[in-house]
Order: sequence, then C-alpha cells, then structure tokens
Amino acid sequence: MSLFDSTPLTEQVTAEDDAGRPLADRMRPRTIEEYIGQEHILGPDKPLRAQIESGKLGSLILWGPPGSGKTTLAFLIARQSRADFVPFSAVLSGIKEIKTVMAEAERRRRAGRRTVLFIDEIHRFNKAQQDAFLPYVERGDVVLIGATTENPSFEVVSALLSRTKVYSLRALETPEIVILLKRALETPERGIGHLGLKIADELVDEIAVDSSGDARSALNTLEIAAGLAREGVIDQQAVADAMQHKVLLYDKSGEEHYNLISALHKSVRSSDVDAALYWLARMMKAGEDRLYLARRLVRMAIEDIGLADPRAIEQAIACMQTVHFLGMPEGDQALAQLTIYLAIAPKSDASYQALNKANGTIEATVAEPVPLHLRNAPTKLMKEMGYARGYQHAHKEKDAVTAMQCLPESLAGSVFYEPTERGFEQRIRERLEWLRKARHPGGPNGGQ
Repeated sequence: MSLFDSTPLTEQVTAEDDAGRPLADRMRPRTIEEYIGQEHILGPDKPLRAQIESGKLGSLILWGPPGSGKTTLAFLIARQSRADFVPFSAVLSGIKEIKTVMAEAERRRRAGRRTVLFIDEIHRFNKAQQDAFLPYVERGDVVLIGATTENPSFEVVSALLSRTKVYSLRALETPEIVILLKRALETPERGIGHLGLKIADELVDEIAVDSSGDARSALNTLEIAAGLAREGVIDQQAVADAMQHKVLLYDKSGEEHYNLISALHKSVRSSDVDAALYWLARMMKAGEDRLYLARRLVRMAIEDIGLADPRAIEQAIACMQTVHFLGMPEGDQALAQLTIYLAIAPKSDASYQALNKANGTIEATVAEPVPLHLRNAPTKLMKEMGYARGYQHAHKEKDAVTAMQCLPESLAGSVFYEPTERGFEQRIRERLEWLRKARHPGGPNGGQ
C-alpha cells in the first residue's frame, strides 16, 4: 500500500484482515452519526456540521489532544463530501513527497474529483514544508485538513493558518468513552462482541476514567483486558494488569506542559492549596523534572509572595537543595511541603511591581549621571572635581538616617516600592513611612 493511496485504510482491508488490526482501529466510526463527542462543533447547527452538510468544504485544522478523534473526523468529512481521502504523514514525508501528492491532486481536480489531503501531526512540518502547500490550497487543488496536538498559533505558519479554519477538539468525557467501550463489547463484527465477555459496569467506568479522555487508549486497554479474561469474565485483576498506569496527557516541550505549570502557579497565587497540590501531583506523576518544579516554585516565592513573607524564599531555596540532594521520590515531599507553604502564605507582588516601575522610568527618561556626592573619590583630582562632596554617612547620623538625595535631581521624590498591608509587609510599610518622614520631613511623602 502506497503512502499516497487515496482509498482510506478502513476500506482497504478485507474481513479476514480485520482480526489482525487493533481494536481501536477496527472501531473507528464509519459515519458522522456513529461519531461520539465534539458536540460543540458537530452538534445541530454548529459550524463544522453545517459546513459538512452544505458540501462547501474548506481547508481546516483539527486541534486536540491524542485520542479525541481528529483522524476519524477527517476521514468522515472526506467521505461525506464524496472526496478522495489522501492520508499524509508529517513524520515520514518531505517536500519531494508533497510535490508528488499535489501533482496527483491537480490531475484529480482537472478530472472533476476533489481531494481531501489529511496531514497528521502537521506541527512536525517545518516552515518551508508548510509553505509548500500554500499554492495548492489557494488554487483549490486540495482541501487540506491538518491534525495537531499543539497550539496552531505557535506551530502552523501564519500564511497557512490564514487560509484555514481552526476547530478545537476536546478530550472525550468519561460517559462518551463508556459509550465507545460498550459499543466495542457489543459489536461482533468489528469489536469483541463475538467473544461474549462479561465485565462489571464499574470496571468499564474505571477504564474510561483511566484513559483521561483518550478513546484510543481506552480501547487499547479494553483489548488487553479482554485477552486476560478468565472463563469469559474481565475481572478487576485483568483491568488492573491492562491499565498498568494512568495515561496522562503531557509533553515536556508542548503546550500541555505550559498549561499545567500555569495552573500550578495561578493556584498558588490564588491561595488555593488543594488545587496547587493537585496540579503539582499531576506534573510529578507525568514525569516532570523535579528541579524544574523547584525552580518554578522559587519564582513563585519571589514574584507572588515577596516580602509579605520573607521566609518564603528561604523555604524555596531549601526545598530546591533538598530535591537536588535527595532526588525522587523522597524529594517529592519537599516539593509538596513548599507548595503548601507558598499557597497559604500572604501574597504580595509589590517588590515585583517596584522593579517594573523602576524599569519603566529608566526606559522613559534620560540616563542621568550619578550625582557627585554619591561618587567615590579615590584620587586627588576626583576630590577637586567635587566627587563625594556633600556625602552624608548614615552611620554617623541619628537613627542612621540622612536627608541626602540619592536619586538624580530630575527623579527626586519618585516612589517605586509601595508595600501592601499583608503579612510582614504591613510592618515594612510602617517602617517605610517612618523612613520617608525622617528623610524628608517637609516633603510630599513626609509631612510634619
């Protein structure tokens, strides 16, 4: 079978071949009516459903997690529109193969036949390869359907993205997975209904939950469990052996990685300790680098807690050293302990905002020279030029506070750090107010 065969795989095999194919492949829906899930785009009067039924099919990108039905949906769209379906792998193909496929598609168009070119994992194509599709899409030689698990905004070139409609598919819900599993159990021709296996409803639910919305994973687990069945029964042990470990959608270099760390960071910032622990555990369970998690927690201690609890950074650095020293799994408890500490700590981004304000001022104003009285004067010439003249040594003053101006004259009175009244910053605020009054008793920030 050629890489560029236009007849779908599901129609190229014979009944005898069926038994050798994975259950997930045999159970692919053959009509839109059989398709489960994605009601937000395929329900009555929804955009993609209307496009399919009208026959006015345009190029599109199907973006969704593994096992959400992207490949199946692309095939059904082609079938519904009576077009030739050409599957094309971004992993196995280059520009030479692209040109070969496009030449065939152009010949079909001239013969009055439409071609749906399905590109699995389109995000794996580089910019030059993606650009190679543009003229053929624009001329209408092909209807391009790309499938990707990565955010198209980052992984698909803008020129191609502007010529396609992006549809976001979601992970299937547990009840939807259950429907697919029961369909496989009850279907004799393509499924395993001919085996007459019995399985408790709660075990079907367990397989569905364990799949984390991945239909392919759920059907693969069911197929393995069926092979482990004893005396026609799929029992708890068979299901446990088939599952081995929960499938977690995760890619250390992909968008889901950033989605999860964002959820952890925002849960800590929101002082939701239970949510923070959940997202931390999700990342650890999926195999995330523990030192990466420690680094991110250090950042949270600085960015979101700051001086509201000065010990937060101490705890974070101690945790990082503990994780480095102990490794896993022992270091995991240190990460959990730090996550709890940061979540319940008082929050302040005042120091974070203070640096932003200082940076903003630097960008918006002239870089003034350092005032002479703040400069060292190690040589006679520098002293004669006025370096260090008028400098007031704080330790020689009452309470170690001077009224000396330390900002350039044009920035005198600027305020960057404004502490909150939360946690330890409340005491810092009181101290800062006293300092400003002591340094500038008659100034705008001091008063009398």
